[in-house]
Amino acid sequence: MKITGIRTVPLRRTLERPIGNATATISAFSYLAIFLDTDEGLSGENLIFTIRPEQLKLLDAMVHVLEGAIVGRDPDDTEGFWAEAWKRINFIGFSGVSIMGISALDGAMWDLRGRRHGLSISRLIGRRRARVPTYASGGLWLTQSIPELVAEAERFCAEGFTAMKLRLAGDAGIDLPRLAALRKAVGPHIGLMVDANQGMSVKGAIALARQMEAYDVAWFEEPVPAHDLEASAEVRRALSMPLASGENDYTRFGFRRLIETGAADILMPDLQRVGGPSEFLKVAALAASHGLPISSHLFPEQSLQLLGAIDGVHSLEHVDWYAPLYRESLDMVDGAVVVPDRPGWGFSFDPDKLRHYALAEA
Repeated sequence: MKITGIRTVPLRRTLERPIGNATATISAFSYLAIFLDTDEGLSGENLIFTIRPEQLKLLDAMVHVLEGAIVGRDPDDTEGFWAEAWKRINFIGFSGVSIMGISALDGAMWDLRGRRHGLSISRLIGRRRARVPTYASGGLWLTQSIPELVAEAERFCAEGFTAMKLRLAGDAGIDLPRLAALRKAVGPHIGLMVDANQGMSVKGAIALARQMEAYDVAWFEEPVPAHDLEASAEVRRALSMPLASGENDYTRFGFRRLIETGAADILMPDLQRVGGPSEFLKVAALAASHGLPISSHLFPEQSLQLLGAIDGVHSLEHVDWYAPLYRESLDMVDGAVVVPDRPGWGFSFDPDKLRHYALAEA
């Protein structure tokens, strides 16, 4: 079997109500559906996306720039593709959109491998667990009032979530009343994570974290700019609560620096930024060698298969941002998501939904 071509479908879904964190207000998601076709009629699928519609053309172009690295390959040759693609991006750099292009194709290649062999990706790797603990991350936004936050948190609990994440403003006068109301609403046994989305200074983050300790915070995510690893390490050293970071880091080399500086207790690789499944697995091995747990960032339908196979799993970030595009849905039992045994990712695009959300061009 040989890969014969790449197809991409640009998509956009407008949200019923904008959502917001400390850095952005999001009114729509722009997606790029990727298909790898073969000479035997089998195709692999994957997805990347952006919250800024004007960036979709750039993502689409980068995927096609890498066509020469993948067309003609056997679908099982994921490492060969990755090595060739790495050489091809040398001039434009080893982070940012170039890695997103590699991630898009690498993920589609892994899905194709699974479909070819009739195995889920977790089975291809070597499955370790059938369920992955999860937390609700698709709500509790800064754009919501306290009564709205409480109502949504109660809904998450009713749906079976045992943990959830609140977005912070980075202002104690705003954040502490919201956190207090949530803790009162959900009780002492529900995990509460908080995410500052890189919006704070070292001094401000430390001061706020010490005030949040009374509410038993499960982790403090990206309190300061992600590129300033020394600042993150300073915050981490000053606090007893765990720091989570990594969603903005690219490849194993970015995570090596993150680990070496001591900038996080929990690592959060993002499939789109890390370099796809091939690189996600390398980061997971690196994390395990340092005793650091992994919590995936976004892309639950894909990340689930990898978390079903690696060491040191903390949790799956659960969002419903991509769910409308798929035939299948995530299945949760007792606060954990079941790893499907369907081939590849275990999730396939719904052609009717793709037509519904399709754009004339990226």
